Amino acid sequence: MKMNKTYIPKKEEIEHKYYIIDANNQILGKIATKAATILRGKHKAIFTPHLDTGDRVIIINAGKIKVTGKKMQQKTYQRYSGYPSGQKSVTLAKLLEKAPTQAVRLAINRMIPSGKLGNSLRSCVRIYADENHPHQAQKPIPLDV
Repeated sequence: MKMNKTYIPKKEEIEHKYYIIDANNQILGKIATKAATILRGKHKAIFTPHLDTGDRVIIINAGKIKVTGKKMQQKTYQRYSGYPSGQKSVTLAKLLEKAPTQAVRLAINRMIPSGKLGNSLRSCVRIYADENHPHQAQKPIPLDV
């Protein structure tokens, strides 16, 4: 009886495409899940958990996202410096005012696994607050969310 071998793509065989997502009036979670899926490569038939089979993502209009319910006032992002009284908290509305791309970046980063592969995937996403981006040479493919 002959056993079939599982196909595992080689690093040189993997082709990375560029996708562009317009976040204007789109829900934050839907944008983040779509971007994380594409970054990870789960939309491809050659997906391998331990390899970077994913594509690159460009997100424009990140400052114009929307959320449902009362998340603008109730959702908080916390960080801790490690020192006494070093815990800081900021709401989503204030975060969008101060750093409009940070909310999208945090949502995507938390959907990507931690570790060496996750760190390399985090560098494959570019987020811009408005519609201007310097990636026309890569011929990005528009994506609907």
